[in-house]
Amino acid sequence: MHTVDEIPWGTILSIVGLVVPIIAFVWEFGVAGRKRLGYRVQMDTSARDLTQSAEADAFAKLKLENGRGLDDPSFALLRIENSGISSIRPGDYAVPEEHKVGLHVHFPGRRVVGMAITEFSTESLRDSFGADSGLQPREIVEGDQRRTTGIIDLPKVTLNRRGHYKVLALLERVDEVDDEQKKPRVIGAITGGAGTGDIMLTKSHTTGLSKPMAALIAFLMLVSAGQLVYSLFLEPASAPLDCARGKLALVGSTAFVPVLQEAGRLYAASCPGSDFTIDAKGSLEGLITLEQRGRTAGPEGPSALTFSDGEKPDRFPQLLPRPVAFSLFTLVVNKEAGVQDLSLDEIRRLFSGQIANWRDVGGRDVPVRLVNRHSDSGTRRTLEQQVLNGKWVPGDNSNDCREAGAGAPAGVVRCSRASTEDVLDAVAQVPGAVGYSELGIAAGRTDVLPVRIDGHAATLEGALHSAYPYWQTEYAYTYGEPKADSLAASFLRYLTNQVGKDVVRAHGHRPCAELGNPVLCRPSASTTP
Repeated sequence: MHTVDEIPWGTILSIVGLVVPIIAFVWEFGVAGRKRLGYRVQMDTSARDLTQSAEADAFAKLKLENGRGLDDPSFALLRIENSGISSIRPGDYAVPEEHKVGLHVHFPGRRVVGMAITEFSTESLRDSFGADSGLQPREIVEGDQRRTTGIIDLPKVTLNRRGHYKVLALLERVDEVDDEQKKPRVIGAITGGAGTGDIMLTKSHTTGLSKPMAALIAFLMLVSAGQLVYSLFLEPASAPLDCARGKLALVGSTAFVPVLQEAGRLYAASCPGSDFTIDAKGSLEGLITLEQRGRTAGPEGPSALTFSDGEKPDRFPQLLPRPVAFSLFTLVVNKEAGVQDLSLDEIRRLFSGQIANWRDVGGRDVPVRLVNRHSDSGTRRTLEQQVLNGKWVPGDNSNDCREAGAGAPAGVVRCSRASTEDVLDAVAQVPGAVGYSELGIAAGRTDVLPVRIDGHAATLEGALHSAYPYWQTEYAYTYGEPKADSLAASFLRYLTNQVGKDVVRAHGHRPCAELGNPVLCRPSASTTP
């Protein structure tokens, strides 16, 4: 228990002094969510207001096909844009998966006479607005006639970071509304976004901080930074309550490496005297390493932890499991395959070698090339157990993943790679290649495409409701029970506290303690590969 005198008030005040101005600054200029979709109204003008030339009156005389003139015509140009830091995918729109429409543009008091999509940040976006995309002005039936309303339905468009497209609309007034009420607005929401995920108006700010406010924030930041430097580097610092010193090797799953790298770095920054090394060569290799170190270690036990995608085989009785996270995995394909949705039966026939060309499953005329992990990979074992119905993936016949080696059996080209990143690199570079990866790592790549299974993307909800099969529990293994004051025990506790859970969550996993049904993260019967 700390006394009042032992509480590091200087450090606390310094941090508060730094955080408050930073929050004020960020809030002033807008907070970008992990996913954020916004729009700008770049033009909204009445054709009757155009009086700068003799020809301008032609806009006010616009007519329909039946010869009727438009009542107070106007033009509007809206820019729909990804204003966040992550890509927006069709599955991110907060509408049922079977719906084509993701957003609605509403023009109060007006109806849509004509519309067009006029600009794309990348030419590939044009394909998202085909005849079957759901793009259309909404219509209503009045008697025997149909007429458009003031709403345009927009399809669920994939937008990479800073991606955008523009909607141009010719409108006609139908009701009297004031200028404030008739402003166009985009209606919809995305999941995983900032706040409620609503579509935000992202027009540029034209005013900044006042000079006195800017000077005050700058002064506070300088003072706080100086005090923080003094508190951290000049005053004697005491370590946090649960810190431990020493060296600890983190081995095993390559899929969990990003979590271990960040968690180890943050722990070492908070706990001086702790040092972590990461040597990930696959789940099974990690279990073997831990077991070998444990047999030769002294009473203190081995200074190592192993992380495994799924449970250990039966032959490691001394290794004790601790469920850490619920992890999702995904199949990935090369962009030339032309496929992003496969049934379970198609996947099983692919990996058994029965499907040799992507055209056989609705893709392009490109040969299938299978890029696997080595047999000691937990990601591979999870694929075999959860997706391939317990059938082991056949052996390799290629080193370069492009052509079968000399003397190798004929058939689909198969190769193996040592790590998740190596698999993703091979899939990206080899036409027609298909492989698999932990979801968080794959989601950070733009050079490969994720594959839905039976129409279901890799989501926690899909996995929890048995709609998506490719998932696994990530376990941490110790050799016997580590001492409570050891670095291994302390780091395991760190992974399950708030900071550690934030790290796990940030990399696409879900901490076991946060699942509505924690039984999914508990050890079950062991499996032997």
